[in-house]
Amino acid sequence: MLQITNLHAEIDGKPILKGLSLSINAGEVHAIMGPNGAGKSTLGYVLGGRPGYEVTEGSVSFDGTDLLELEPHERAAAGLFLGFQYPVEIPGISNVQFLRESLNAQRKGRGEPALSGAEFLKIARGQADALGMDYDMLKRPVNVGFSGGEKKRNEMVQMGIINPSLAILDETDSGLDIDALRIVGDGINRIMRSPDKAVILITHYQRLLDYVEPDFVHVLADGRITRTGGAELAVELEREGYGAIAA
Repeated sequence: MLQITNLHAEIDGKPILKGLSLSINAGEVHAIMGPNGAGKSTLGYVLGGRPGYEVTEGSVSFDGTDLLELEPHERAAAGLFLGFQYPVEIPGISNVQFLRESLNAQRKGRGEPALSGAEFLKIARGQADALGMDYDMLKRPVNVGFSGGEKKRNEMVQMGIINPSLAILDETDSGLDIDALRIVGDGINRIMRSPDKAVILITHYQRLLDYVEPDFVHVLADGRITRTGGAELAVELEREGYGAIAA
């Protein structure tokens, strides 16, 4: 599904990714862990197409397409979803309005018909109910006045509605209490655990992996992957720290 080969990227002339390679197949969950400044979020931004991040070398293939040649909205229409560590607030635009326009724009990009208001609301209500979110929250401006946990839960609702084939989730566990962490973990499993989907979980801590068990755990340090293992590697990192393991 996703093939990253010798990826180098920089921002403002500063190299961040320095030869990162990673292969992800459909049906897999990959966790990426590492110290601050290692390039974890940069990887997500580069894959999502965030402006300001320049790829200087390497390639990224997504379902056989050159991902780096696509604009951000084209990457989304192709099935890529990027979840942010700090979801932004968008005053003046309701969640329902934002999500319906987003979903229909992606459907148009894939040559699919737009959903009617009734069809969309049925999907939105179903996703909100599944994540224990009051539907009235979807009528509010995007993330405005939401707590950290509510923002992350709202992002899971967005992911469920968009229904991507590849989700890149950047520190989705950040700021979550135990109950919210379980709900978000259950949401990831429900939406993305499928033979035709894949997930990249970017995280500092092992705790999210108690709810979303990874097939592979990668240590990212100084812009490249230095070690790969199974779920037990995350436990080792939690116990030993990144010092010797990330080297």
